[in-house]
Amino acid sequence: MIIARNLSQTYRSGPEPLTVLRDVDLEIAQNEFVAILGPSGSGKTTLLGLLAGLDTPATGTVQLAGAPLGDLGEDERARFRAGNIGFVFQTFQLIPTLTALENVLVPLELAGAPGSAEELAARAHALLERVGLGDRTDHYPQQLSGGEQQRVALARAFASEPKILFADEPTGNLDGETGARIIDLLVRLNEESATTLVLVTHDLELARRAGRVIRLASGRVISDERQG
Repeated sequence: MIIARNLSQTYRSGPEPLTVLRDVDLEIAQNEFVAILGPSGSGKTTLLGLLAGLDTPATGTVQLAGAPLGDLGEDERARFRAGNIGFVFQTFQLIPTLTALENVLVPLELAGAPGSAEELAARAHALLERVGLGDRTDHYPQQLSGGEQQRVALARAFASEPKILFADEPTGNLDGETGARIIDLLVRLNEESATTLVLVTHDLELARRAGRVIRLASGRVISDERQG
């Protein structure tokens, strides 16, 4: 489902370039649940962004679901992401002027999902029901707690039935109890939807739920272990 070869990323930082990712090779199979661990500055979020096609590498290639991202233009990558990829951000990234229901509808509309407006709204409502927010559909993000906003973000990420879901520190801004509920929800949605799940986390409890853990340090993969 995901193949990365010789992946590196370099940014300009003053007079000298800053290399944050170095020669990463990895393969992730369909339906795998992979956690990426490492200290701050190890390149975790950079790797996730490259794998998701949100950024382009300095060197190397990424292939998602058989599509070489390097062969796609920016607009083509955006269309590919809309139809194949879900992304959950640590800071939720909900649109503040839209209700929970409308936020979940956004990826369906961007992907040109088939169905009438009423059918798409019913689909979005069902997703919010699945994450326990069926009674909060008309609430705006500022009216929701952090855990509720993250659940809306999860429903939105699964709305287009993505082949791959990427999550960047999905419990990073939540308290322990709320984070545990989000972990359970992520695992359940992943199993129900048979989606390949790749996430960056500092949360060891979340990492223990993954079938595989990849550890980064100084921009390099230092271990890649299967669990269970």
